[in-house]
Amino acid sequence: MLDNYFPIFVFILVGLAFGCAPIFLGWLIAPNRPDSEKLSAFECGFAPFEDARMKFDVRYYLIAILFILFDLEIAFLFPWATIFKEIVNTDAVKLFGFVEMFVFIGILVVGYVYAWAKGALDWE
Repeated sequence: MLDNYFPIFVFILVGLAFGCAPIFLGWLIAPNRPDSEKLSAFECGFAPFEDARMKFDVRYYLIAILFILFDLEIAFLFPWATIFKEIVNTDAVKLFGFVEMFVFIGILVVGYVYAWAKGALDWE
């Protein structure tokens, strides 16, 4: 019974080796010459000047959430695109698959237009 799990065990070991070997080799081989410039905090190209718990503008988070939302919705298009030939060649789902994707894209466009109209995509 353990023979069935041996390939999984080998896969896990190879994955750990590929993940950990570069980190270990970098730690072992790379030169370690810390100085004050390398050890200083770095944020977005300028030196930090306030407390780390300073408030960010809410628009930053809004743009980030909108990006994730639209990015994930676009990810739903890939499975549909991979089986598009089968959808077109099957008479039973040809119209259904086509209309369903247009409904999905329509909802996506309505959300995009709503966010645009509310000014969520404007950065001042």
